[in-house]
Amino acid sequence: MLAMSDINCIKHLRNNKGLSISEIQRTMGINWRTAKKYADEDQLPKQKSFKKKGMMYEEKWGVIVSDWLFEDLKLRKKLRRTKKQIFEELKKMGFQGSYRTVCYFISEWMNTHQEEKDKGYERLEHPPGEAQVDFGVMEAVQDGEIVDIHALVMTFPHSNAGFAVPLPAENQECFLHGLNILFKQVGGVPKRIRIDNLTPAVKKKRTKNEEAQLTDEFVQFQNYYGFDVQVCNPRSGHEKGNVENKVGYIRYNFFTSAPIMDSYEGLTDQLFHKLEADRNRIHYAKNVRIEDLWQEERDYLLALPEKPYPVFKEHLVKVNKYNEVKVDQTLVHVPKGGKEPLKKSI
Repeated sequence: MLAMSDINCIKHLRNNKGLSISEIQRTMGINWRTAKKYADEDQLPKQKSFKKKGMMYEEKWGVIVSDWLFEDLKLRKKLRRTKKQIFEELKKMGFQGSYRTVCYFISEWMNTHQEEKDKGYERLEHPPGEAQVDFGVMEAVQDGEIVDIHALVMTFPHSNAGFAVPLPAENQECFLHGLNILFKQVGGVPKRIRIDNLTPAVKKKRTKNEEAQLTDEFVQFQNYYGFDVQVCNPRSGHEKGNVENKVGYIRYNFFTSAPIMDSYEGLTDQLFHKLEADRNRIHYAKNVRIEDLWQEERDYLLALPEKPYPVFKEHLVKVNKYNEVKVDQTLVHVPKGGKEPLKKSI
C-alpha cells in the first residue's frame, strides 16, 4: 500500500497536471493498475472488522447461548438461567470448553445487548410555557403555635419565575385547589406541567414497559384546562430540578423565621408579593432580569377558562345525635342534619 504522500502526488499529477495513467506510472515508477486505482478511484476510509476467534464464535456454542440469553431477557430476573446453569446445559450437549470461557462470552454479550446505565444527566431543554410543580413543607405560626405548611410551588424553568401557594395538606382537593390559585396568579395555564409521582395526580408509577397512569380526577382537571402532563421517571429528581431548587429557595429566604399566619388566604397574598418582587433579580445564566424573561414567556401560556375548575368531593355521611358529621377526622356541626351527601370543598 502506498504512503499518503505518494497518493496525494498521484492525485495532483492526474487532476492538476492532467497526466495520463501511463505517464503517472512512469513518473512514479509504479504498476499501471496501482496508478489507475489511486488516480481515478475515491479513497474512502473503511471501518476494519475484526473476526472474533474461539470456540464460542467459530462453533455453534455462541449461537446457542445467545438464543438462551435473548429468551431470558423476557423473564423476571429470578427466573433467568445463571452462568453456572448455562455451562451445565452446554456440557450435556457436548461442550468441551471451560466455565471461564462461557462466563467471558456471557459478560461480553450482556455489555453489547443491554441498555447502558448512563449515570450522567442529560441537559434538559426548557421551552417557554413549560412548568414544574412540587410540594415543599414549611413552618408558620398560627394562633401562637408552629404549624406545618404544605407549599405547592410552580416554576417556569425558561425564565426561572416562581409561584407558590400555602395549603393545609397534600391531598387531592388541596392539590387541585392549589393549581387553580397558581393558574390565577400566573395569568394563564402552562402548556405542559412536569410532576413527580404525586399521589393526588398519579395512581400508578411509570415502569420500563408502561407509562404512568394518572388519577381520573386529575385527568378531568387536565382536560378542562388543556395542558399536557409529563411524569418524571422514578428516582430522577434532576428531571424537575428547577422546582426542587425553588422549593429550597423559598424555604430559606421567606420561611427562615416562621411567618405569622392569620389565614391561608393572607399568607398566600404575602408569598405572592414576595415572589413578585424577587423576579427583579438577574437570571443566574441569561444575565437578564427574571421579570423581563417572564413577561416574554407569558405570551406562550394557554388562556384561562371563564370559570375555575370546581374542586370538591362528595361523601355519604351519617349525622350523629348532636347533628355532627366527621370530615377528615374533624366533627362538623350540620343544622337540621340528616343522612345525605355532604359536599366537601376547599
